[in-house]
Amino acid sequence: MVTDPSGKDRPVIRQANKRGVARLAAVQALYQMDVAGSGLLEITAEYEAFRLGKEVDGALYREADAQWFRAILAGVVENQKVVDPVIREALTEDWPLSRLDSTLRAILRAGVYELMKRADVPVAVIVSEYVDIAKAFYTEEEPKLVNAVLDRVSRRLRGEGRGKGAS
Repeated sequence: MVTDPSGKDRPVIRQANKRGVARLAAVQALYQMDVAGSGLLEITAEYEAFRLGKEVDGALYREADAQWFRAILAGVVENQKVVDPVIREALTEDWPLSRLDSTLRAILRAGVYELMKRADVPVAVIVSEYVDIAKAFYTEEEPKLVNAVLDRVSRRLRGEGRGKGAS
């Protein structure tokens, strides 16, 4: 039990991690851009008007940090020619980037972008958030692959890794 602001002992409900929700939305938007060929401005407007914090088909999307969402989305698009080679280097030779499905590519692109351009965010936070996103979509080896790739990239770019056993 934690004491809440009223001074009573009861469970305190944590607010949803708005950046985590923004990361998930960015991955979904990147996937949609890849599969449907949607443009950056079009997809950003769609998510902000109809998805982030809104009800879609009976499901309520949690509130996201819209600025973080836009930064990841625009950052991946603007830096893709730099991000993709970094991912390719971190993959094994038998797993080229083109072999990965669109969702996995979107997760890795967003994670690598943050490792490259968001030095203000700890490596452990970035890796953990994107591994969790991978777990939302996959049950097999893909979350381990995301962990290994982001760990390799973080070691090379920042000289530090998460050290969770998979690299």
